[in-house]
Amino acid sequence: MADKHDQPGRAPRLAVAGWGRYPRGVAEVWRPEKLSELRTAVTTAKKPILARGLGRAYGDAALNDAGSLIESTRLNRMLDFDPQSATLRCEAGVTFAEILETFVPRGLFPPVTPGTKFITLGGALAADIHGKNHHCDSSISKHVRAFTLMGAGGEIKRCSREENSDLFWATLGGMGLTGVIVELELKLKRIESVYLHCESLALTDVDRALEVFAEYDRRYEYSVAWVDCAAPAKQLGRSILMFASFACVDRLPRQAAHHPLSFEPRQPLKIPFDLPRFALNPMTMRGFNALYYHLHRRSGRERLIDIERFFYPLDRLANWNRLYGRRGFAQYQCVVPLAEGRAGIIELLDELRRSRVGSSLAVLKQFGPQEGMLSFPMPGYTLAMDFAVRDGLSQMMERLDKIVLKHGGRVYLAKDAFARPQMVRQMYPNVERWQAIKLSADPECAFSSQLSRRLNLDPDRRHDDVTAHA
Repeated sequence: MADKHDQPGRAPRLAVAGWGRYPRGVAEVWRPEKLSELRTAVTTAKKPILARGLGRAYGDAALNDAGSLIESTRLNRMLDFDPQSATLRCEAGVTFAEILETFVPRGLFPPVTPGTKFITLGGALAADIHGKNHHCDSSISKHVRAFTLMGAGGEIKRCSREENSDLFWATLGGMGLTGVIVELELKLKRIESVYLHCESLALTDVDRALEVFAEYDRRYEYSVAWVDCAAPAKQLGRSILMFASFACVDRLPRQAAHHPLSFEPRQPLKIPFDLPRFALNPMTMRGFNALYYHLHRRSGRERLIDIERFFYPLDRLANWNRLYGRRGFAQYQCVVPLAEGRAGIIELLDELRRSRVGSSLAVLKQFGPQEGMLSFPMPGYTLAMDFAVRDGLSQMMERLDKIVLKHGGRVYLAKDAFARPQMVRQMYPNVERWQAIKLSADPECAFSSQLSRRLNLDPDRRHDDVTAHA
C-alpha cells in the first residue's frame, strides 16, 4: 500500500519482501518503462538505490529499507537476435518465461536456468545464477557476452571480458551493487525437442548418493537430488537422484516426434490462503519426507519428461511461498568444496537431524569450475533447504554457517538472511578487491541494499586501505 505522505511526482513508498516473505522493508518503488525514465529514477530517486526484478531473491538481497527500488519489469524488450550465433540482445527486465515462450518453439533454450522461470535476466546476472547443469555448463556468466550498466549519474558503460572487464566480473554476482543493468547479450542453447530423457535413482545414504553423482554427471547434462533431511541416522542423506539430457527427435515416441518443439506453458494453480503455523512441524515434515521418498523409490526408473516438469516443478503453484504461513520462510544454500564434500554434507545433515528443524525441500547438486569475484559456486556440492521462520532459526543458521566455513565453503548471498559479516568475508576472499572496483564505479555508494549493509559489503569511503587490494 502506498504511503499517504508521498510527495507529488515521487514514487510510492511500499512495503516490500523477497520470495521468502522474510525479512521486509519499506522503500520508494520506481517502475520506469523507457531508458529516459530509468535515468530519471537513478539520478533523482532517494538514495540509496537498488535495481529489482520480480522479487524472487529469498532474503534481503533485493530489499532497500528507507531507500529506493527501481523495478526492471517494464524494461523488458527483446531488441535483437542473431540466429547464426543464437545470441539474444534484450533489456534486463526480460524474464525466463518470456524467453521460453519466444524461443523454445524455435529450438532454443536458456543455457542456464534456475528453478523458476519467473525471474528477470538482470536479476539472474546480479546473482550469477546456476542451474542443474553447472557441472558441465557453469553459471550464466559463462554465456553472457556483454551488458550495459547505468551508474548513479545516469552514465552508461558497456562491459564485457575485453571492455571494462573488472566491472564486468564485479557485476556478475555483485547483487546489483555496481549499478543498474540496462541491456545484455546472452547466447542461447540449441535443442531439438521440449523433452528430456530422465533417469531416477533412489539411494539410502549420502555416501552412495555422492558416488552416483560422480559417476552419472559424466553421462548427463543435468543432475539434481532431493534429500530427506529428516531421515533417521542410519539412513542419513537418503535421496532421490534425477539425471537428464535433452532428447533428440529420433529418440522420441512417434506422437511427440511430430511436434517436438510444441510448447504451451501450463496455467499455475493458486494457493488461496496462508497455511497455519501448526501445519509445519517436525512431525509433519518427517511424514512428508518419508512419503516423498517411498513414492519415488523405484530405482533405475527412466522416463520422458517435459521442460516445465523437470526444470520448474514449483512454478505449477503460483504462490507456493504461502505454504510456509504468514511469518514466511528462509532458504539456506551453501556449497562445500569437493575435497570436503562428504564430511561437510554429512555434518550439515546431522545438525539438521539433531536440531529437529525439518525441511520439506532440500536439494543437492554438484558444481563445476566457476569464475567471478562474488559468484557463489565452486567445484563441490551444494545443498539448499527451506525453513519456516520460527524462534531459534537464526541460531541454527549460525551453526550451519560455522560448519560450512569449517569445511571451506560459502553461503549463497541471493538467498541469505542471517549470515554475519566476518563469516562472509572468510567465505568470499575477493570481497576487498570487489569493493575497490565498486568504489571506483560508484564512489558515493549510491547503490546499496539491506544485504550489503547487513554484511558490511558497502565500501567505507573514509578508508583507503580497501583499494590496496585492487
